[in-house]
Amino acid sequence: MQRPTIQDIARAAGVSKGAVSYALNGRPGVSTETRARILSIAEEIGWVPSSAARALSSDRAGVVGLVAVREPELIATEPYFIRMVAGVERTLAEHGVALLLTVVPDPARELDIYRRWWGSRQVDGMLLFDMRVRDPRPAWLRASGAPAVIIGAQRAYRGISATRVSYQDAMAQAVSHLVQLGHRRLARVSGPRALEHVLRRERHFAEVTKELLGEAQPQPQVETDYTARAGVQATRELLSRPKDQRPTAIIYDNDVMAAASVSTLAGEGVRVPADLAVLAWDDSPLCELVHPAVTAFTHDVMAEASQAADLLLTRIEHGPTPDRWLAAPRLTVRASTAGHLVP
Repeated sequence: MQRPTIQDIARAAGVSKGAVSYALNGRPGVSTETRARILSIAEEIGWVPSSAARALSSDRAGVVGLVAVREPELIATEPYFIRMVAGVERTLAEHGVALLLTVVPDPARELDIYRRWWGSRQVDGMLLFDMRVRDPRPAWLRASGAPAVIIGAQRAYRGISATRVSYQDAMAQAVSHLVQLGHRRLARVSGPRALEHVLRRERHFAEVTKELLGEAQPQPQVETDYTARAGVQATRELLSRPKDQRPTAIIYDNDVMAAASVSTLAGEGVRVPADLAVLAWDDSPLCELVHPAVTAFTHDVMAEASQAADLLLTRIEHGPTPDRWLAAPRLTVRASTAGHLVP
């Protein structure tokens, strides 16, 4: 069945296409009665305006772009990404704006896609996340003037709006929690160090462990690609160290790696938390589906992404917009750390 057109409305109403256009666009040129009849027929036959025509008349595409650099394995298993996209979609849908989402495995392709979208007027603005240490996107955005918002930025970016979050207090809370339980040998399984937020967590972890534990014990940090497989491999590497260097607690940069490690360790004779305490940076249902349930930082990913989408719509409509600070994550203590005292 073909989509209803303005010609169909004109035929049903017994008027010209021009009269229909006037009525649908709220312009003078038709009587009140004729306008009401045209609008009623349009609703009855399910007519909706063409996005292409709307873009030509308003200079807006009604679309926001988001490029995600993710490996297929991570896309299939990562709750954070799915919840982020859901939060963005929730706000955009309320405003009749669509999301153009592309997933690529290589960051080298990311900027080319944004350039193509902006140059061909496919999008009105862009959402960015996972900012890198030497990231080419901010410079291009400033030069092109394309509206953009960074989700969960660790710092201010000149000329680009962002939702902001700081990890310093959260890392101090995580390490303090483990130290108060008696842990003296801590480790961290991180994401890729090319990401700015990963490096920030690395620095905060080193600073707070030194402050609370001194330099007598090593505090290793192992880099991974965020996948469950890599997280388990890093955990095995840490637990294979000599006993006096083996961690008694590990902080994981995401819930996927923490949950996979707890599940795998159970089959390998490692008791959680008796032999190893586990803490995840992101909380999701995964943390409660494994046994024991995983202590994690809880934050509303969907609400945070919705705020970023709302900020971008404001930026598109009104120009440069101040950054918005997100609520600090809170530590939800569960059985993977609770009540464990290291001898």
